[in-house]
Amino acid sequence: MSFTLIKQDGGARRGAFDTVHGTIQTPVFMNVGTSAAIKGGISSLDLKNLKCQVELSNTYHLHVRPGEDIIYNTGGIHRFINWDKPVLTDSGGFQVFSLAKLRNITEEGVTFASHFDGKRIFMSPEVSMQIQSSLASTIAMAFDECPSSVADHSYIKASCDRTYRWLVRCMDEMDRLNALPETINKQQILFGIGQGGVYDDLRIEHMQRITELELDGFALGGLAVGETAEVMYRVIEVTEPYMPKDKPRYLMGVGTPINLLESIDRGIDFFDCVMPSRNGRHGNLFTSTGYLNVINEKFKYDDRPIDENCGCEACRNYSRAYVRHLFKAKEMLAMRLAVLHNLYFYNNLMEEVRSAIDNGCYSSFKKEKIEIFSQRV
Repeated sequence: MSFTLIKQDGGARRGAFDTVHGTIQTPVFMNVGTSAAIKGGISSLDLKNLKCQVELSNTYHLHVRPGEDIIYNTGGIHRFINWDKPVLTDSGGFQVFSLAKLRNITEEGVTFASHFDGKRIFMSPEVSMQIQSSLASTIAMAFDECPSSVADHSYIKASCDRTYRWLVRCMDEMDRLNALPETINKQQILFGIGQGGVYDDLRIEHMQRITELELDGFALGGLAVGETAEVMYRVIEVTEPYMPKDKPRYLMGVGTPINLLESIDRGIDFFDCVMPSRNGRHGNLFTSTGYLNVINEKFKYDDRPIDENCGCEACRNYSRAYVRHLFKAKEMLAMRLAVLHNLYFYNNLMEEVRSAIDNGCYSSFKKEKIEIFSQRV
């Protein structure tokens, strides 16, 4: 696997990341299919029309349902969902700490109650790697602890130390798994996750430690969990100088179009967020002229598409008035069309970002887009 930094325009980076399942052009927004499906009735065939490059699924959710053994026996997640491009699997660490009300953290791992049926589950670095190997994703994420953003300095320090030790165990287990004859994807790659809360010194120290290890990419975790956007941008700025230039950088769980544009300007390459699908399912849509809620009364007679500058299936074929009617009538098609549009918008925005960096005009592009995206239609 290799990452090529094609061009840099200010802090913004234009790259290409070669994987066993194809090349990822960066910056990239990964479309979140938590349980191996995009919520809103979006299929893997739809994703290709939506310009999706990477589908993201979650280790914890797939472990609970349907179980990694079922996916392994079908030939891995690519065959399971009929998707031949890269798949990234999140380690499940975030869900362990966000969904589990009762949990016990030890050096060995975490025991917790499933949010689905209350069943006791044990997750460790080794277990997470074993599940992700069975899923046969392209990129696996290391198992980490994602502490509360308001935890004190001493707790975050101890958590970072534990996450580092867990990362080393993840690497050892992945090496073992990739050498097994029964492993589906023997070229599965691993990204490490930098933690540190909102403490600059811990962020820098932890990133310095994990980048000494031979990993294929590095992520920033534990952000967009309650802190302000300004604090998040500051953390990126203080940490970025300590992230390798020749490896992809992934900001986990972020975010709005403005968040993406600002973070790209600070050197980030990979993003994921449930926002486009979650907002779409409630009629909240992103457009080239600003943000709109299509359920609003003022769109009742509006025969224009959601976005007159958009080439998605929904905008090519249906009006705002019709999509609003579908929401009011509680038709499932409403969610499908809205999510289709929002995912297309995000993926198309990343295409425009890459073009702006290629042309050396990212700064003016970002300024123009932020002004637009700050408005409501």
